[in-house]
This record gives sequence, C-alpha cells and structure tokens, in this order.
Amino acid sequence: MNDIDVPPFFICPISLEIMKDPVTVSTGITYDRDSIEKWLFSGKNTTCPVTKLVISDCELTPNHTLRRLIQSWCMLNASHGIERIPTPKPPISKAQIIKLLNDAKSPQQQINCLKSLQSIASENATNKRCIESSGAVELLASIVSNHDYSAAEGSLHYEFESIRSTDVALSILYNLQLSEASLRNLLFKNGDFIVSLTRVMQRGRYDSRAYAVLLLNSMVEVADARQLTNLRPELFIELNGVLHDQISKKATKASLQLLAGICPWGRNRIKAAEAGVVSVLIDLLLDSSLERRACEMILTVLDAVCGCAEGRSELLQHGAGVAIVSKKILRVSQVASERAVRILLSISKFCGTTMVLQEMLILGVVAKLCLVLQMDCGFKTKEKAREVLKLHARVWKNSPCVPTTLLSHYPA
Repeated sequence: MNDIDVPPFFICPISLEIMKDPVTVSTGITYDRDSIEKWLFSGKNTTCPVTKLVISDCELTPNHTLRRLIQSWCMLNASHGIERIPTPKPPISKAQIIKLLNDAKSPQQQINCLKSLQSIASENATNKRCIESSGAVELLASIVSNHDYSAAEGSLHYEFESIRSTDVALSILYNLQLSEASLRNLLFKNGDFIVSLTRVMQRGRYDSRAYAVLLLNSMVEVADARQLTNLRPELFIELNGVLHDQISKKATKASLQLLAGICPWGRNRIKAAEAGVVSVLIDLLLDSSLERRACEMILTVLDAVCGCAEGRSELLQHGAGVAIVSKKILRVSQVASERAVRILLSISKFCGTTMVLQEMLILGVVAKLCLVLQMDCGFKTKEKAREVLKLHARVWKNSPCVPTTLLSHYPA
C-alpha cells in the first residue's frame, strides 16, 4: 500500500490507518469506530482527539457516505492487493436491549436474555455502553442478589438454572467495565450488594468467586469513607479464602489490591488479621515462583495489617514470618524492600521483646538491615532501617555480624 496514494480523509486521525467503520462524534470529526471506542471507553477520555473539545455524548453516528467511498476505492485498487472492506454490522440499539430485558419473564427466558447480553457485549465497547444505559445493570445486580443458595440445595434443577444465571450475570457485570456512575449506583442503590458478592465468594463456584472479587475491586475504587469503614468481617474471611484457594492470578491480584485499598480504613486491618490474612500472605511469599508485582502487593498488605497489634502478633506466630519478610529485602525491588523494612520497623517498635530481637539476630535480619545502609535502595528505606537498628542498639551493637564501620550509627 506504500505505492498507492490513499486519500487523507480515509485515514483515522487516531490510528493513522484506513477506516473500516467510520463514525462521527458530536464535534463533527470522523474516526474509525474501533479506535474512537478505545479512546473514549477504555481510556476514559472525554475530549475529541482532534479538536480537544469535550464530547457531549458518546453517540457514534455511522458515516455511511464515507464508508461507501472507502469501499469503492478499495475495489478500484483491488489489483494492488487491497481487499474490499466489508460492511460492518450495525451496533445494537437501546430499544433492542430494553425489549430483551422486558421479555425475560421466566427463568429460561432470563438465561436466554443473559446469553444474548453476553454475546452483544463481547462485540464492541459501544454495545457495552448501550447495555449499561438501558437498565441492564439493575437486572444483573438483582439476579446476583436474589440467588438463594439454601433453595438451590434442595433442587438440582433450580440449582443448575440459578447458578448459571448468577455466573453469567456476574461475568457480564464485570466485563461491561462499568462507568463510575454505575459502580456508585451499585453501592448506594443496592445497599447490600457488597454483602451479596461476599455470599457469592463464600458459596459460589470458582468462576463466580473470581468475578465477585474483580467487581468488588472496581466498586471499592469509587466508594466513600463511610462505606469503606463499615465493611463486614465476612468480606475479609472470604477474601482470605480466595487467596488461599488460588482461584486464578487475576483473582489473587484483585484480592490483594482490594485488601491494600481497604485495610487502612477504620478497623479493617484488625478484621483482616482476625480473618487469618497474615498467615496466608506469608505462605504466598514462600512461593519461589512469585512474580515481582505480586510480591510487592503482598508486602503492601502485610505492612498495612501490621499497623495493628493483631496483625503483628499473627506475623510473629507464623514460623517463617520475620524470616521471609527479611529475605525479600534487596531481592525483589525498591518498593518491596521499603515495605519489608517498614514491617520490620513495626515489629521492632511494638514487639521488641528479648526473644524477638534474638530471633532477628539469628535469622540475619540485623545483618540485612546493615546491608541496606550500604546499598542504593532509596532514602526512605535507609532511614527506616537505621531507625530499627538504633531502637535496639544495646542488644545488637556487639554482634559480630555488624560491620565496624557502622557502629557510629549507634548511640553511646
């Protein structure tokens, strides 16, 4: 195509490729549908890439005239190896979605409706936004909330149909990549929806549990302080269960992000400690194949939970707690090193008994902290390591593992 002059108005301003499905936004500029959808929906941008003006709505109007011109040009240049661009399938309309929702009366019709929504949503981002704006989110949330696990246990047929509905509804809710407004509606209008998702995590199948965590993670990002401080202990127990069961990498990552986001609020770190999160996190750290980012998130959560006495106690009760945290210093990343040193600082500040201090010495923690002072691992990390060493100078300063050059860091 390099030898062919392509009319400039055939080229999408974003991708700089020939448009296959030209659409016009409210500012009057035409783009390829796929490119502008990624710009508007995936990137959450609200301005026109060319004019920089705010796009008043996300309605994409098909530019049929331009599409026909592009198709004609492709046919004229077929001898140069250019294939004709097929006529794109028109996006779903809001009226079609509403009719689909209204027709879902019986359980079987509901299943068919969910399958149709799933298929429609998978086609493009415009369809997802259309589904979201047509009231489907409320229906999907009600299906999840109204699932009766006790009734399901008494009827195999009911169980199969109901679980299928819940699984598909959760899958759609997550894959719609809901806007902040819809996520807030789930939190405020469906006041017990977090409870419903917690119940799914407790008794649902692996897929449903994973989608519940992923959806919760999105919801927490837009939650307010009151909602974050009023989370129930059951949520932390089920998050711990998801981490323990290792359902999937995405579910594990979402659970860690969720805990990192909610633990600093109110008594959440205590709820997490009482749910047994510390022990599971340490077990995860012991995995030699653990990825860098996962290690950083685990240490971030441990750092938050060790901000309370219950968390520190759980860490010390685990036989490998102090050892594995210390081992991650200078081995993973600067972020991991800082989090690990922060954890050790919490332990040394509030749990510095003779037994704990001797354990830190025997495990090589003191030597590792001294090494931190000599390495290029960040100012904050060094300051925290120095603080730990100074806290217990009288216990550790005669240790043979401490280099003579560092004795000046200790008080007289």
